[in-house]
Amino acid sequence: MLDDPEIDDIAYDSLYRELRELEAAHSDLASVDSPTQRVGAELRSDLRTVPHVAPMMSLDNTYSDADLNEFDRRVRGGLHDGTRVVYCVEPKLDGASVEILYRNGRLSSGATRGDGKSGEEILENLRTIKNLPLRIDYEGPLTLRAEVVIYRRDLTHLNELRESRGESPFANPRNAAAGSLRMLDPRVVAQRRLRVLIWQVLERDFAPSHSKALERAAQLGLPTHRQHVLGDSVDEVRAAIAAIAELRKGYAYEIDGAVLKVDSYESQDILGNTAKFPRWAIAYKFGAERAETRLLDITVNVGRTGTLTPVASLDPVQLAGTTVSRASLHNQDHMDRIDVRVGDLVSVEKAGEIIPQVVGVDLSKRHPEAARFVLPTSCPSCQTPVVRVPGEAATRCPNPRCPAQVEGALVHYSRRYAMDIDHLGESLVHQLVETGLVRSLADLYTLTHEQLLALDRLGNKSAENILVAIESSKRRHFDRLVTGLGIDLIGQVAAVQLAERFRSLAQLTALSVDEVAQQAAEISGFGPKMVEALKSYLAAEEHRELLERLARLGVSQPQPEPLAAPDGPLWGKTFCVTGVLSRKREDVHADIRAAGGTVHDKIKKDTNYLVAGEKVGQTKLAAAKKSGATVLTESELGVLLQG
Repeated sequence: MLDDPEIDDIAYDSLYRELRELEAAHSDLASVDSPTQRVGAELRSDLRTVPHVAPMMSLDNTYSDADLNEFDRRVRGGLHDGTRVVYCVEPKLDGASVEILYRNGRLSSGATRGDGKSGEEILENLRTIKNLPLRIDYEGPLTLRAEVVIYRRDLTHLNELRESRGESPFANPRNAAAGSLRMLDPRVVAQRRLRVLIWQVLERDFAPSHSKALERAAQLGLPTHRQHVLGDSVDEVRAAIAAIAELRKGYAYEIDGAVLKVDSYESQDILGNTAKFPRWAIAYKFGAERAETRLLDITVNVGRTGTLTPVASLDPVQLAGTTVSRASLHNQDHMDRIDVRVGDLVSVEKAGEIIPQVVGVDLSKRHPEAARFVLPTSCPSCQTPVVRVPGEAATRCPNPRCPAQVEGALVHYSRRYAMDIDHLGESLVHQLVETGLVRSLADLYTLTHEQLLALDRLGNKSAENILVAIESSKRRHFDRLVTGLGIDLIGQVAAVQLAERFRSLAQLTALSVDEVAQQAAEISGFGPKMVEALKSYLAAEEHRELLERLARLGVSQPQPEPLAAPDGPLWGKTFCVTGVLSRKREDVHADIRAAGGTVHDKIKKDTNYLVAGEKVGQTKLAAAKKSGATVLTESELGVLLQG
């Protein structure tokens, strides 16, 4: 229950088999609470949405001591004079948040965080998690908030298993936990070695304070992190946060900060909540985790836009829950700035805890003969001389038919948010380009069954599925095609705006470059750089030929009329949407437009609202603050949409 088993696995397995045999012989003795019932027997057909007992609010967060002082000042100012303030400091668990309900001592319900007001029902998946008891010795209602995590060692084991099956490894423990919880087959979930850690009890009659509730929950056999510390001054809080940061790498699971909560339930109730956050809690986020390792080699990748990106090959190192063996070196300027060379001992961190990058070098441990690395003067993929525009950091291959660029363009074109072509993975794309079957996006639509069968490891059924998926992509609306083209500075939102202005590929290609540029300049939010990027794309002969060929092949359908109405509740308001949301971002965009609002790809001077999901970067939040945009949660957007 608490990762401290009283008997070894062999003894447990023996008792488990004995119990299973007894239940088979005496079915009347079988119980839904039995350990044999933890793994579901049938595939689930859906994930039902259920309302939360109380909203699962977000936490305000900070990275600075000054903000901790300000939080303490607000707390003490919001309470009666003389009230003793005790804080509970605990690790900020980095997993998937869930709501868990026990009724009459039984595990009765569970749901994902969702939009904060309701989530997806996942009881059968929760029942497979072995450290979560199916029954507890407590008859009253108990509503728990918890984090579903996967231990680092278990993620390593899981990824090794996935790679042995030819499957992609999980990027980090959080993705593994969140993805597993929403699976339809509990039998697969049971194999993921998930664990639950309780971090909040909602019922006020369960205990007089937050810390006492965690302690009583542990006494009932409920799994808690058991890492909370109490303090009644900011200095004690800082010391507790520093201790958690020091112990961070020693935890079996990932954390990304510490959470500070007013311990007394009575004080919590007095302080209350804002529309977004509880006033009695704040998250102190740690900076990006760093690790030191040896730089073994530098290779150069060529992206779909022709940009040459130097990539560091590293002696594998554990960083933020994953094994890192490659990291970005960005460009020549970055390499020169940190003076990185092959053989160096380098510092690596994850940008936004996702993309590994080399950020520093230990010069004291450099080999005296280590040489400066310079990007090649010709493209590694097609040997075309590279160019670097004055004032730009990027070095580019100017050849639009460069195989590496064609591969990158095909992968981007097939993405879910673009033309959404199933079965067109990177390995197949590489074969298509390497064999010369595909030299441009339009060549996809002329592939034959016989050509695909000639490729490695491609059978009759697979070839058939690929052709069906490619043909189906012709039915995508015009905005998806514009997104798939990968025009510089034209993202999904701008693609919709262009599609709504020009309606179809046929209408766009019927206009001259200057006519398109003139009309694009009239679109709200289209700045001079975006117009120039569009004009530059259309002026290239190979791009005009591609568009005309796609039009002849019948690729994409005319854009439907925009749903926005002048009398909608969001009429005249502009939005930018970022972070991890409970549903597809394009669906959120569609709802905003249907209510009369306008959506921007990036925060601009006239952006009214930033809709922020989970895992939002500080850059976007800082931009919102600078522009005066109001930051909304997904649930708060829902309120605006309802008028």
